[in-house]
Amino acid sequence: MTAPRILFLADAGAEVGGGHVMRCLTLARSLAERGAECAFVESRAAAPILRRFGWPAQTLLAMADAQDLDALVDYASRFADLFSADAVVVDHYAIGAAEQMKLRLALRKIVVIDDLANRNHDASILIDPGYGRRPEAYRGLVPPTATLLTGPAYALVRPEFAQARPRALSRRARHDPVRRVLVSFGLTDVGGITERVVTALTSKIGEARLDVALGPGAPSLEALAALAGRDRRIHLHVDVQDMVALAAEADAALGAGGSSVWERACLGLPTATIVLADNQAEMIARLDQAGAALALDARSSDFEAALAQTWDRLIGDRELRWRLSERSSELCDGRGAERVADAILDSMI
Repeated sequence: MTAPRILFLADAGAEVGGGHVMRCLTLARSLAERGAECAFVESRAAAPILRRFGWPAQTLLAMADAQDLDALVDYASRFADLFSADAVVVDHYAIGAAEQMKLRLALRKIVVIDDLANRNHDASILIDPGYGRRPEAYRGLVPPTATLLTGPAYALVRPEFAQARPRALSRRARHDPVRRVLVSFGLTDVGGITERVVTALTSKIGEARLDVALGPGAPSLEALAALAGRDRRIHLHVDVQDMVALAAEADAALGAGGSSVWERACLGLPTATIVLADNQAEMIARLDQAGAALALDARSSDFEAALAQTWDRLIGDRELRWRLSERSSELCDGRGAERVADAILDSMI
């Protein structure tokens, strides 16, 4: 039996960040471990992430920057034919049923990764790992035969986080005081949020160490490098490969919504999660209501004041941190990529 061939089409860029590519990379690796051959449609924005995290160059199908959505889908459709893809995995907010139908030639399956539930999909399998998301949210938006994998059990978290989970949870159970805080808002640092947060907190952190992770093209990088040069408490980690170690060794975190929510949850890391985009607001509010995170909204006019108050709660209340750790770790065990990969391959039998 020939190995299943699966093509990935993931969005990336300054506005959407790199999370779509990262979760597709995680799924591709899980599929490859099970014998599938995987390739990516490479755009200019996605290429640095794919290469940074070690995806083999020979399985990248390069494309010129598409000028519009139709051109992007045409490129992907051509590459799917060249690659003889059995399935195309689509993780792109602008692509819906009309575009997916162009990719579904012959008996090719369409696998969609989504977290919006706001448009139609021509999907054989749909994955939405959002907290509180139920299959009913996609009723009428997908074919009645589609397989729906919803909720954090299907969060696409790199296996290194699951491997680090037992030790990290044991460490949280010691109830240590806060000595290290992870600050991470993704590789692209949307809107310079990292500088905004770090600057607002420098007068409040005491002797705590801030481990600040961001990408080499982050708009905050220059200002934060200068600040770190003057303040020994601020440690910059640029283009960091081992985010698992940073998260496991942190006592608390300030982070964005998106796929990194589940990385932190897997390790039981008490977190103030900050809304950076409209599509993140609902899930972050649900996490706050469930006691799994503290919610903040960077778009609000009183964000800096709310950030200071939340910092005091997170750092000063040991019992609160333990509750956040327990509740968040219950939601995600870091095995979602395995479950999704098995479901995709089982559908091809």
